[in-house]
Amino acid sequence: MCGITGIFTFNEVGRFNLPNLSRATQALEHRGPDNQGLYVDEFVGLGHRRLSIIDLSTDANQPFQSADERYQLIFNGEIYNYRLLRKNLEANGVSFRTESDTEVLLQTLIHKGAEGINDLNGFFAFAFYDKQKQEMLVARDRYGIKPLYFLQDEDRFLFASELKSLLTYGLEKELDAKALYSYLQLNYIPAPFSIIEGIHKLEPGHFLSIRKKEVLKEAYYELPNEDKNPFKGTYEQAQETLKQLLDQAVERRMVADVPLGTFLSGGIDSSIISTIAAKKVEKLHTFSIGYTDNPFFDETQYAEKVAKQIGSEHQVFKLSTHDLYSHLHSLLDHFSEPFADSSALAVYVLSKETRQRVTVALSGDGADELFGGYNKHAALSRLLNPGIKERMVNTLHPLWKSLPKSRNSKIGNLARQLDRFAEASKLDFDEQYWHLASLQTEENASQLLADKLLEQLDFAAFSQWKNQLLSPLQKPGLNNALWLDQQFVLAGDMLPKVDLMSMAHALEVRVPFLDHELVAFANSLPDSFKVGNGLKKRVLQDAYRNELPAALYNRPKHGFEVPLLDWLRKELKPEIENTWLNDDFIVEQDVFQLEGIQQLKKKLFSGDPGDSHAHVWALISFQQWWKNFMI
Repeated sequence: MCGITGIFTFNEVGRFNLPNLSRATQALEHRGPDNQGLYVDEFVGLGHRRLSIIDLSTDANQPFQSADERYQLIFNGEIYNYRLLRKNLEANGVSFRTESDTEVLLQTLIHKGAEGINDLNGFFAFAFYDKQKQEMLVARDRYGIKPLYFLQDEDRFLFASELKSLLTYGLEKELDAKALYSYLQLNYIPAPFSIIEGIHKLEPGHFLSIRKKEVLKEAYYELPNEDKNPFKGTYEQAQETLKQLLDQAVERRMVADVPLGTFLSGGIDSSIISTIAAKKVEKLHTFSIGYTDNPFFDETQYAEKVAKQIGSEHQVFKLSTHDLYSHLHSLLDHFSEPFADSSALAVYVLSKETRQRVTVALSGDGADELFGGYNKHAALSRLLNPGIKERMVNTLHPLWKSLPKSRNSKIGNLARQLDRFAEASKLDFDEQYWHLASLQTEENASQLLADKLLEQLDFAAFSQWKNQLLSPLQKPGLNNALWLDQQFVLAGDMLPKVDLMSMAHALEVRVPFLDHELVAFANSLPDSFKVGNGLKKRVLQDAYRNELPAALYNRPKHGFEVPLLDWLRKELKPEIENTWLNDDFIVEQDVFQLEGIQQLKKKLFSGDPGDSHAHVWALISFQQWWKNFMI
């Protein structure tokens, strides 16, 4: 787990950027505090920050070069099957000088080129350079666990693990209106967009080939679906296969030369991962986070039940609203582009505390997108198969619309969910998905943007992108929605959140549910195995029902949220009014519409806040980013 950056220059003008390589690499120090390495030749520069996980010796530092110095590699991530790959390479006469997975990756690419990427079981972003041919291969893992930004113009090709690293090259910074428009709806910026015009995110499962001035993008991995390889067995057989594959996935991810533990939130997913991991080590370290002054969001009692059952060495970090506030600015400063999933704050603090004790943590991320764990998945299933209850919800829509709504109370949250369900029922399936995946409608997002941005925004291009994205949903089905979640929500929201917040503290987080063999199996299962009989993640829950405490079942799922509404209405109100969303600053900035901002603030501080706290938090994240990078 590390940070990478580099430059491939096309001409003499591009070469003027090479002196910026050291500063661009230094910008990633938090991702890799153990070593900084640079490689520079006439036209290419590679920078690496190392977090030592496997083979802690200096011989494994990067950039890592072949013995003849022809090939160079910088690599962020881990290759879990590197020992098997190494054994096969040695059988073909390849010798090794380190015990690192980095050298195995280098030799795999030397001998197989881009085809070798398909042999990798792991998560990664890397750049592989052939000095003799003056060619570079840049790739990102199948699901986007590791980030990669890039820019191409007539003079150079730049790439980095984070946007802030690219900005040290002195780029012109112009807002991408389409990215901001999508951000206001989704609370994150999906690939291939970034907040800066001209800078892109490489999509998961893709690589770039760079030679001379030519940069070609190609997909090496296609996310499997049920249509291509449907599971033929019984529900009971699916449970057994799932357990075997998940056990293997956890086993692969426990290889490390440093201390390792697990996140244990008290939910089903992290409890399963911790239960499996506890069987493979003598005393597993588990970590969870709770809230001292908001029990509605506190799930630590469930985590403690699991920890007691598996015999782990468990640590709970209890936070107050004041504790969260004390981390706010540090958190926001780690976003090199706006990001507004508020649960990032909890992950940030959990990662900080966990890093004091271990260097690697396993998490339960990905299970919801594979097996249907979100409320929106249950809603989509009901929309596909409406009954008396669903029709009654639609009939009573005027009532739900009139009730006060808030995520911070059971009644307010129920009213919010019923209103969203009734609204979605009026739409086609693809639009139902977008409605339930969005925090804000396109109309409301437009009302927040200043006229200047609206004029720049190509609504036709955005609609074309959106329609292409949602095209798999032309065939209605829960599995198609989950397939899209894996490409869209995982890569845009869930995985960047964990990567950014963990790497802020040089903590490596591994995600067993995203082992590609497990993903292929999960995507082969029918809808009914995932959401049905009143259960979300049905097959996953049933597979481990006899191994987990009964208290974990049949209870509300809160997610890894923070008590944001109270916080914004109290401690942060002065900064909202006087700094981030100050009227004079909004007018001077000329990014947002003053009237729209004022209406949003009014709703936040009213008795019917709805989802306004999520929208305000998105604006805070953007405004802090703006102050850090655009002023």
